[in-house]
Amino acid sequence: MFVHFYLKKRTLKPNRKLILVQQFSFYKKLSRKHRSYFEHRVACFIDDKEFIGRDGSFVDDEKKVLIAATAVMLTFGMRNYLLDVVEKIIIYPDVFYSTINKANHKGEFNPMVKALVFSWKDFKEGYAIEDDNLNLGIHEFTHAIHLNSLKSGDTASIIFSDGFKELQEILKLRNVRDKMIESDYFRDYAFTNQFEFLAVVVENFIESPKDFKVYFPEIYYKLRQMFNFRFAGY
Repeated sequence: MFVHFYLKKRTLKPNRKLILVQQFSFYKKLSRKHRSYFEHRVACFIDDKEFIGRDGSFVDDEKKVLIAATAVMLTFGMRNYLLDVVEKIIIYPDVFYSTINKANHKGEFNPMVKALVFSWKDFKEGYAIEDDNLNLGIHEFTHAIHLNSLKSGDTASIIFSDGFKELQEILKLRNVRDKMIESDYFRDYAFTNQFEFLAVVVENFIESPKDFKVYFPEIYYKLRQMFNFRFAGY
């Protein structure tokens, strides 16, 4: 009740709601009550952010709804979901040249300008196969949520940042790390650094929760606690 309390709940326009129904399976797993909360949050997120198309990418309702839905999905267990560290969503049609590290990227989070940047082609591919544990939108939004938790003092942010520290302690155990590497359940990029590790394991958490729970239950339940995920079968 504390997480989802709205004095005036908003609704989505029919065409925007249809995008959720047809293309966002997480939404379809929710109860009727939670669907109404989800729609409210998507509407608010869209209005709160500036969506910018680059290199000929036209910002239509599909882009706004699916990107907003990704953010809302990940923060659905949190009271504060608008992510103050993100003000702009920049969308390219395909891979783009990043001035941060002088290379082509599929997506990035740039906290200096409070922007999330996506290749739309790769964003959509992240949802084309929903259990391959590869999802650009989930990955980049996790980076934003992580930074937001370090800058905010609300209860959810404290739980998230404390949970991340506890997760790091679990990973210091050599047998745990070795088991994760040997399992091939997580892609190699997870072991680049602690930030990429979190972004990658959240992709697995969202896309294949049943497998995650079987293979690595301690890490699974730590993530569920960090995100307060207690709906849609998680």
